[in-house]
Amino acid sequence: MNAAVVTPAADSPLESDPLRDPGLYFNRELSQLDFNFRVLAQAQDATVPLLERLKYLCISCTNLDEFFEIRAGTLRHAQDLGIATGADGLSPATVLARIHERAAQLVQAQYECWNQVLRPALWDGGVRVLGRDAWDENQARWLRDYFRDEIMPVLSPLGLDPAHPFPKILNKSLNIVVVLKGKDAFGREGHLAIVRAPRSLPRIIQIPEEVSGGKHDFVFLSAVLSAFVDEMFPGMQVKGAYQFRVTRNSELIVDEDEVENLALALRDELVGRGYLRAVRLEIAEQCPDDIVRTLLENFDLTENAVYRINGPVNLNRVIQVYDLVQRPELKFPPFQPRQLSGIEAMFEKVAEGDVLLHHPFEAFTPVLELLRQASEDPNVLAIKQTLYRTGKDSMIVDSLVQAARNGKDVTVVVELRARFDEEANLGLADRLQDAGVQVVYGVVGYKTHAKMMLIVRREGRKLRRYVHMGTGNYHSGTARGYTDFGLITADPDIGADVHMIFQQLSGLAPTIKLKRLLQSPFTLHAGVLKRIDRETRHAKAGKPARIIAKMNALNEPQVVRALYLASQAGVQIDLIVRGACTVRPGMPGISENIRVRSIVGRFLEHHRVYWFANDGAPDLFCSSADWLERNLLRRIEAGFPVLSPELAKRVYVEALENYLNDNVNAWELQTDGEYVRVTPAEGVPAHSAQSWLMSKICA
Repeated sequence: MNAAVVTPAADSPLESDPLRDPGLYFNRELSQLDFNFRVLAQAQDATVPLLERLKYLCISCTNLDEFFEIRAGTLRHAQDLGIATGADGLSPATVLARIHERAAQLVQAQYECWNQVLRPALWDGGVRVLGRDAWDENQARWLRDYFRDEIMPVLSPLGLDPAHPFPKILNKSLNIVVVLKGKDAFGREGHLAIVRAPRSLPRIIQIPEEVSGGKHDFVFLSAVLSAFVDEMFPGMQVKGAYQFRVTRNSELIVDEDEVENLALALRDELVGRGYLRAVRLEIAEQCPDDIVRTLLENFDLTENAVYRINGPVNLNRVIQVYDLVQRPELKFPPFQPRQLSGIEAMFEKVAEGDVLLHHPFEAFTPVLELLRQASEDPNVLAIKQTLYRTGKDSMIVDSLVQAARNGKDVTVVVELRARFDEEANLGLADRLQDAGVQVVYGVVGYKTHAKMMLIVRREGRKLRRYVHMGTGNYHSGTARGYTDFGLITADPDIGADVHMIFQQLSGLAPTIKLKRLLQSPFTLHAGVLKRIDRETRHAKAGKPARIIAKMNALNEPQVVRALYLASQAGVQIDLIVRGACTVRPGMPGISENIRVRSIVGRFLEHHRVYWFANDGAPDLFCSSADWLERNLLRRIEAGFPVLSPELAKRVYVEALENYLNDNVNAWELQTDGEYVRVTPAEGVPAHSAQSWLMSKICA
């Protein structure tokens, strides 16, 4: 049984509202953790190209790292503070214990996949990741020379004694604990030493073909360190060398009400991020128990927080092999996103009618071109934009800088607290300000997660607003790998709504009334509940009623309860939720009309689309927001309607109907919490939603 399952209470303590019974809600953290088993299944799928399978394995490992850094780290903090339980009724301590239990199963599956499946398959395919036991004389000689010339000069081994206490260990850094025997040059008795691998060293080393005989032969840095660590301790005997890695809480906590300058406060916090409280220890499988206990004591961790690893502790680093090996037959075939016609004159294009972009099947270029043309157009007076994640060398940022230099009034809302992009966004804000852009850091206590661009242009004697809104970030890289929708429109009502939101963000304006958009934390949550309730009333009145919603995660208790009420009334509900989902479907009398599926394929599923049947007049919104508590109640988010019937039909067919028909990459959530992979029924052709979109749009 899935670890996310909560046994329903025999007698609900809330008899007045049985739908608040904790047994009706899965735990968000455990549900999110289980998503990685579905990612790992892609690595185990023999129909997926081999190097892509390697990539999926690494993604599952990286996801697990981030899960411990954020979700487990936050839970441990909640445990310390005695924070109350959520809708599922589980205490932070209970959830942490179940996380370690479930994560141990995931780690075992990951290393079994690497050791027993992918590594041998790669070897057979001419891509060899060589363990120490496989090195021949030439390889060993070259690696020893490499160690002496390239690695040892930058290492600083530290012997542990009263003068050298246990050093600070950086989050997720590669380390070797060395057991020594004998005396050093000063007569000090050897015991333990720590060798830290600087981040400047490559974690994967490629052996030259003329040395190794293979074109694609690689070795983990950890194997080289362990093999030649004795060279750093001349005159002493190395009894053992064991790699380890510690994962720390990486959630930055800044009391915004107590700081005068958020940017300065974040800079200070970032300095110490790598040394926050430990949440997990990974260590070589054969490491003696007494050393493990020493490390656990040093990191203040419980025994269930240690993961003994049969392989490299930083397995995700093998992702470098994907880029180093140029073997097209081992990767997904390349695809060319469809280019919008007429992008050389974006304002004229949008003036003719709304433009819908479905990434990555359609190029992100029109968004870049719209902003670039706005930066140079003498009729453009002002540009306003939100930036959450942009990536390095962003054309978006280049255009905003150029617009400011060309005398446009440019305002950018930069979210400094975008997780793991804080440092990049601080630098981004500095660059924009240096160019004369008015930079706003959003609203205290609320991350600005909405994706909006507003361009004000003079056309004749009038001003016209052009708007881009999206479900994903202004990041050209993710636009090539994430499924997202973007809408470019000159609709006056949407333009006025976006303008008011920007005024609210930059000028601390009072509560505003929007005509078309739904906005968190004000109207989006209420708007979703209102529309679910409307479907419930339609069902009770005997009218057809249906809800289809696609998102990344769902856990907001009021929304879940409303969905249960709708199901009880007979509303047919289909939820396409990529990751965490706390809804428990298929419960007789409660949720038998709710179906939940998750799609894991070539691209990361990222669009958020809400569709309500509305008695024959469908109501459709795209949004930056998942149905999570944080998105609906504690962030600045936007939900935008697709007003063109033709484009709304496209969204429905491409992102909802298409994904409900997927029987290749879909997993269905069962009542007991398990996800079961969907397979085509007898006589039914295979249908992959993403492949269908590639054939329909990219061709």
